[in-house]
Amino acid sequence: MNRDQLEGQWKQIRGEAKRQWGKLTDDDINEIDGNHDRLVGKIQEKYGRTREEAEREVSHWGTADV
Repeated sequence: MNRDQLEGQWKQIRGEAKRQWGKLTDDDINEIDGNHDRLVGKIQEKYGRTREEAEREVSHWGTADV
């Protein structure tokens, strides 16, 4: 999912984000508020991923192979 999709559709997909990354709390979801960099940062923080790994997860999220 690209940055524009994430920001434009956040209200509709926030539940999907919580299902995808179950360690994200409601507060995290509210704080992310569709911001790509915040989502990547929270994935790094909660899952111990590198920036590159988290970026890859977010960019592939919502595609058929995830």
